[in-house]
Amino acid sequence: MLHVATNLATHVRIQLKKNFHLSERLNILRAAVLGANDGIISTAGVVVGVAGAHQSQFALMLARISAMFAGAFSMGGGEFVSVSAQRDIQRATKQRQETALNFNYEHEFAILKQSYLDQGLSAELAEKVARELITKDGLNVTLKNKYNLDVHEYFNPWHAALSSFCSFIIGALLPFLMIVFIPYPEKISFTVGAVICALFLTGYTSASMGNAARLKAAIRNVCIGMLTMGITYLIGGLIG
Repeated sequence: MLHVATNLATHVRIQLKKNFHLSERLNILRAAVLGANDGIISTAGVVVGVAGAHQSQFALMLARISAMFAGAFSMGGGEFVSVSAQRDIQRATKQRQETALNFNYEHEFAILKQSYLDQGLSAELAEKVARELITKDGLNVTLKNKYNLDVHEYFNPWHAALSSFCSFIIGALLPFLMIVFIPYPEKISFTVGAVICALFLTGYTSASMGNAARLKAAIRNVCIGMLTMGITYLIGGLIG
């Protein structure tokens, strides 16, 4: 399972690298991991909570379908709004920097030159580098220097929304299928076991994508998911 997760993370990184800038790739990956994780945890939490209330098979089916699609649209819509706001800020920052270059060029040049001085360049070399760069591509250079933004790297809200929506559905399918096909006495135990495996996989995969500590991230992901499911099951039992 770990080998598959590592290969999957590597494949996704390669494919995204071919088509998107770094910031856009990170944004899509973030949305996908959050969506899958939320799909697993929230859907499993809902169906386990309803099962804990000892509701009918019809109630379980209704709960899991509602949770899956409501969660997917909620995640996709939330990502769209969030990333749209980020893109609006990027565009506003670009316009503000264009105005600064048009009306206060020498001040912007001085800021750029000072950044190279702070990095250890001599005064003569810092001035030469800053002058050449600001003359060649002043807007992009000053944006990167002041705000770490690239004029060609606007976030796309549709990419993030679609990534989050689809990954939520994929993540939600696991507890959905467990509840559908496993006989009733074993529904909860099989669902919990499958969710533990899935949460471990998503935690491990996301850490692999970011070159972080994989085992630590996977265990943390499992613990949070189990805590969520445990709480919802207890609440369902109390209500039922």
